Amino acid sequence: MSAINRQIRLASRPVGDVRPEDWEHAAVPVEEPGEGQFAGRTRFVSLDPAMRGWLDDRPSYLPPVGIGEVMRAGSVVEVTASNHPGYSPGDFVVGTFGVQEHVVSDGRGATRIDPSLAPPSTYLGALGMPGMTAYFGLLDVGALKEGETVVVSGAAGAVGTMVGQIAKIKGCRVVGIAGGPEKCGLLTDELGFDAAVDHRAGDVRRALREHTPDGIDVYFDNVGGEILDAALTRLAMHARVVICGAISQYNNETPVQGPSNYLTLLVRRARMEGFVVFDYAKRYAQAAQEIAGWIGEGRIKVKEHVVTGTVDDFPETLQMLFRGENTGKLVLELA
Repeated sequence: MSAINRQIRLASRPVGDVRPEDWEHAAVPVEEPGEGQFAGRTRFVSLDPAMRGWLDDRPSYLPPVGIGEVMRAGSVVEVTASNHPGYSPGDFVVGTFGVQEHVVSDGRGATRIDPSLAPPSTYLGALGMPGMTAYFGLLDVGALKEGETVVVSGAAGAVGTMVGQIAKIKGCRVVGIAGGPEKCGLLTDELGFDAAVDHRAGDVRRALREHTPDGIDVYFDNVGGEILDAALTRLAMHARVVICGAISQYNNETPVQGPSNYLTLLVRRARMEGFVVFDYAKRYAQAAQEIAGWIGEGRIKVKEHVVTGTVDDFPETLQMLFRGENTGKLVLELA
């Protein structure tokens, strides 16, 4: 085991875009596991848009990452030593262990995974938080019904690719909104979406009118801003708008842009509801089992964007999310 544990810590709270100087690259001695603990080496680190919100000191569903603290992140670790009865060297474990090379844990919040059933990185994506987010956001919050029209923004991302594929499994028409012809082609040609709207190519409202002639029954929003406003103009009667995220707004230095077309909710007797996936934690195993079945049947194609590097590559890799450079789940594999 290496004597040094390299970590990424929050050095200052970003204003607008996250800058390199907002991070501290730290090196500390590797800890040994105590009684009832295990030690592990990090193999994969999850990168998620929600991370940007965790850096701001404001009320949210989780407390902000503290100045000087290791950056919060989901990760997969391989157990290297254990004084815990539930874990043995060689086990793979997923949990919120942070952006660091080595971890010591008492097992709380950790789940042992089987890399023979799926690649370890998939437990951070389709079988992890993004998959759970898509499943519960669409089926519970969105109350999806067969034959409805679903539109999802950020459709080529970790959550969006899962939302669209689950909606197709449930017998719905699916339209994805993404940036660029390559991503839009992926949605329709590989993932089975019925149509894709390139928000970089022109008039999103006009494209939505074309592809949703009967209106939108469920709009799953990962983007916010102008895209949310455009989708609101196309709501069908009794539509459901699922607020999952707003990546277009996370780096704003000005107040968040709210929807100016919200009165459509009144006219269409629709509802808009936000949710946090952690509220469904007791049902994760049920959802993961069903999603794994769909993957095994070939009904869901797992899309992952794996970057191989070191812990020190985390800050730059994170920026790929906000530049729209990833397709599917973004993961940093530690070499």
